[in-house]
Amino acid sequence: MAPKVEIYLWTTCPFCIRAKRLLDSKGVEYTEYVLDGDEAGRDAMAIRAGGRRSVPQIFVDDRHLGGCDDIHALDRAGELDAILQGP
Repeated sequence: MAPKVEIYLWTTCPFCIRAKRLLDSKGVEYTEYVLDGDEAGRDAMAIRAGGRRSVPQIFVDDRHLGGCDDIHALDRAGELDAILQGP
């Protein structure tokens, strides 16, 4: 079963675009939460992300992976594919 992947983002954020591009290159389906002007949504994201308010924030099966740099680091370390494949 494919994991549930979620990304909180702003539509024009270059880091968000870069993170989505990486997920797309992996063939991953994900749910986007667009936070453009949505402070309540950003507050909800920050609660899930341990206080982090920057975008993007990426979650896999409710596990917080972090932002753009974090998922690229996981990819370079060879760990992202296993996380995205699920259990």
